[in-house]
Amino acid sequence: MAKPPLSMKPTGWFQVAWSDEIGIGDVHTMKYFGQEMVAWRSESGQLTVMNAYCEHLGAHLGFGGTVRGEVLQCPFHGWQWNQQGRNVCIPYEDRPNRGRRITTYPVVERNDSVYIWHDLDNRDPFFEVPDVFADFDGGSRAADYFPQQRLFRQSLEMHPQYVLENGVDVAHFKYVHNTPIVPVFTRHDFDGPVSYVDFTITFEGDDGQKIEDVNSGVEAINGGLGIAVTKSWGMIDNRTISAITPVDDCTSDVRFMVYIGRPNSQSTSRDPARAEVKANEFGAGVIRQFSQDIHIWAHQRYSDPPALASSEMKGFTAIREWAMKFYPDGMGGSAAALAAETAQHRNQ
Repeated sequence: MAKPPLSMKPTGWFQVAWSDEIGIGDVHTMKYFGQEMVAWRSESGQLTVMNAYCEHLGAHLGFGGTVRGEVLQCPFHGWQWNQQGRNVCIPYEDRPNRGRRITTYPVVERNDSVYIWHDLDNRDPFFEVPDVFADFDGGSRAADYFPQQRLFRQSLEMHPQYVLENGVDVAHFKYVHNTPIVPVFTRHDFDGPVSYVDFTITFEGDDGQKIEDVNSGVEAINGGLGIAVTKSWGMIDNRTISAITPVDDCTSDVRFMVYIGRPNSQSTSRDPARAEVKANEFGAGVIRQFSQDIHIWAHQRYSDPPALASSEMKGFTAIREWAMKFYPDGMGGSAAALAAETAQHRNQ
């Protein structure tokens, strides 16, 4: 990948694991934002994510560290660290070392996923992790859907912003996903740190139909650069979560989750097993479509400013200006250059 002029350490919520990967007493190793980290779950079920190295002599807590009730014990000398990263016990001393602390991260578990808050300036979270059920109208819940289907791709040469920009790129649907016609946006809302993008789309019919005759679409909620959740309408009921988390200065991990709705009580389906098979097949199809996007993103060069068609100006300008707020180090590309090019197109 040609290194983009975008920081790989943006602010926001980012997925680092699935909840079922970290059971009671487990210590889970990971690396994100250039930092070795551990996630561990106490006996009460509380999940903690912290930097991986003991502040005593630098032992990696993910290799032999053990959960002791509500603390994590270092494998080297038995020093114990609590859920705030503070040393609470040195077994061969009368008191702990109160002056040293391991960096910990705000953690949220939602939709079977583990998210951490990352911010170079150590600011508190200023928006919520979007919920793929509760944040859409209709009152759906996880019980209304078949179990989550997943994709996990590690250490790909791609930036989280590529995935967010895909959400305003309507033209790619026809050429990457073979939709019969190009979708049309019905909503762009980039006023806050959580943004909203809705569009009308169909995967059926031919290119002779009119967009006005399409009765299906997608609603998307973007929680910063790291998470996007979607809800479909007018087609098979599905919800998706895409989560892209920087590993280091060049690569990111990609997670994608799909939920397919269960038949409702009025459904004529009398074969639950067959319904689940069909749901799994449809979910696999949705994951396959996302994989087609990944193949593009993993070999993409970030174009700044991009050579946009007139119809693309509004969406790309809005999302790139919005994305700038998540780069506290100022490394958010050249939104000014894109705005200037947009103005030039308007004057032509």
